Amino acid sequence: MKAKAIRKNKIDMTHGSIMKNVLLFAIPIIIGNILQQLYTTVDTLVIGAYCGHTSLAAVGTSSQPVEVLLCIFLGIGTGISILISQYCGARDEDKLKRTCESAISFVYICGIPIALLGWFYAPHMLRFMNVPADTFEYALLYTRIVLIGALGNIGYNVNAGILRGLGDSSSSLIFLAVSCVVNIILDLLLVAHFGMDVRGVAIATSLAMFLSWLTSIAYIRKRFPDLGFTLLPRRVDPEEFKNIITIGLPIGLNNSLYSFGHVAIQSMVNAQGSVFMAGNSVAGRITGLTNIAITGLSAAATTFSGQNYGAKNYSRLKEGHVVIPVFSGLITLAFGLMFISIRMPILRIFSKDEMVLLYAGRYVFVMLLSQWFYAIFNGIICIVNGIGNVRYTTVINILMLWAVRIPAAWAITRFFNGKWLMLCFPISFSFGMVCMVAYYIFSPSWKEVMAMAAATETKQSAPSVGILL
Repeated sequence: MKAKAIRKNKIDMTHGSIMKNVLLFAIPIIIGNILQQLYTTVDTLVIGAYCGHTSLAAVGTSSQPVEVLLCIFLGIGTGISILISQYCGARDEDKLKRTCESAISFVYICGIPIALLGWFYAPHMLRFMNVPADTFEYALLYTRIVLIGALGNIGYNVNAGILRGLGDSSSSLIFLAVSCVVNIILDLLLVAHFGMDVRGVAIATSLAMFLSWLTSIAYIRKRFPDLGFTLLPRRVDPEEFKNIITIGLPIGLNNSLYSFGHVAIQSMVNAQGSVFMAGNSVAGRITGLTNIAITGLSAAATTFSGQNYGAKNYSRLKEGHVVIPVFSGLITLAFGLMFISIRMPILRIFSKDEMVLLYAGRYVFVMLLSQWFYAIFNGIICIVNGIGNVRYTTVINILMLWAVRIPAAWAITRFFNGKWLMLCFPISFSFGMVCMVAYYIFSPSWKEVMAMAAATETKQSAPSVGILL
């Protein structure tokens, strides 16, 4: 018999139409990502309207050091989501509860130290990034305040991962809607009315994330009471905490190294001046919108893979391992072509500076023509991560950044033109996609999964033998 917590699972990826379930799962996440983009877009609009281009550049560049500190812990949160999806597929309520208890403790173990560490770490990272003098103080202020809210950020993302693992992707819309409304109100109040500039934007962001976290706790307690979810930690289950670290740490380290690599690239961007920085920051508002399909379908791919692997439903896993990444790539390409055609009218909403618009338009064009490579690459990675094989994906992610993207960026700035630095992204996207397709073809681990799928299909298709009496 299914446990109550599992029966309340909204989408069971182990049965029914694969793409229908994937889309039903992904659409709420996509809408949620639109809300998150609105979240950051409002910040950019308010700063662009009431502050200068140095403030705009400061917020854009400050996101990188924040990601470096947060990504390792959010990656471990992804490990929690993978475990939850596997236990959900296996219908193991006991392990579900023990993993949730350990996840609650994980939020506090990570969130409080990172807030303290971030205060002292921020100026050193910003200096490493070559943040210009006219932007440095604003960037430092924003980074420190946002990192103080790390507990709320980690808490929300861990809880959202738990819900995705259970098959509930729509609830995040509630939390993000509340957070987005609060963020907009606080932005207008603190920046437009009280003139707090970057400080006001950072405070609004942190308070909104805390509210999302608290709302998610209240929702889980009401929707899944059998999980015994609490605000404060009660205990850590050693076995499940070990499982969380085993699966989540490689993803977290990869995410952190990835973000640190982006800091290195951002330092090259910063070397081109504050106008170029502002152009990249504005362009990110459009390129971020095209990422919404990637993020939603990738989350669906992870849950699909985890639930079917946990249920030993290998034939279904075989059926979906190609169609999901390809579909993600096609959707991303369609979004990209649409936004390329209307990029300049959108960009003019954020800035009137012609040079800023020139650099922003160029960035959008280059990125959106190639982002579908990344969509296919990331879709395959999420399928592989969902079954717990995180080592290969971690290595490829690291190579894609440190062996391809950063050297390409350096070569472009050194031998070509730094204002075309964004070309390093399509180069690395292509490399990553080829490597993950190669995993499907050559990996012994994946061949084993496909062999089990073939054996299951053979067994199911074999005719039954009876005795006529």
